[in-house]
Amino acid sequence: MLEIKGLGHTYADGHRAVDGIDLEVDRGELVSLVGPSGCGKSTLLRCVAGLVRPTEGAVVVNGEPVSDVPADLAVVFQDYTRSLFPWLTVRDNVALPLRRRGLGRAERREAACAALDEVGLGSAARKYPWQLSGGMQQRAAIARALAYRPSFLLMDEPFGSVDAQTKEDLEDLILSVRAGTGMTILLVTHDIDESVYVGDRVVVLTGSPGRVHSDLRVELPSPRDQIATRESAEFVSLRAAVGRAVRRG
Repeated sequence: MLEIKGLGHTYADGHRAVDGIDLEVDRGELVSLVGPSGCGKSTLLRCVAGLVRPTEGAVVVNGEPVSDVPADLAVVFQDYTRSLFPWLTVRDNVALPLRRRGLGRAERREAACAALDEVGLGSAARKYPWQLSGGMQQRAAIARALAYRPSFLLMDEPFGSVDAQTKEDLEDLILSVRAGTGMTILLVTHDIDESVYVGDRVVVLTGSPGRVHSDLRVELPSPRDQIATRESAEFVSLRAAVGRAVRRG
């Protein structure tokens, strides 16, 4: 699904964000991307999404070099406050990208309501984003991506602003959606526990400029459970391995 070859990016002010990154993600995989603050995780995600053109290397999605936003890709941004339109209802925010799918108005609204139900926001469909809490706004942003049903989903610290219970619910939701649709997911997170719990692999970046330090396979039993999985010896061992890699990186 994704090939990153020798990717490097230097911003106009001379800041070198990422350097010489090689990475492959297979179709249907969920890969977690972790690393110290400022290591270029979000820059890498934006290069994959076609929102930033790298100064070096190439990104290939579905066999096609990325020069613009790929058609069958969705992004959940960390800054949800700038990705929701305040003059549209929550339902219409979620339905908006579905115009690109060629769906009629009734179909778009039906799909939007179904996605809102998935994230526990069915009762907020007619409200506006500014009437929701921060966590609810982030759930609306996730619902918009899920409604689009992309083959490739990019998530930039999507659960950072929600409470612990909602975070666990959304982690399980993403695993359920991936299992049901075969969606490929690249998830940026600073939460080591989360990276292990949801991931098939955990890729650890070094400090700035970001380079691949480790690529760890996660072989936890499925389906995963917030209590049983996290207290298992395998999870504890993997969490420690990722933590060591982040510190050494």
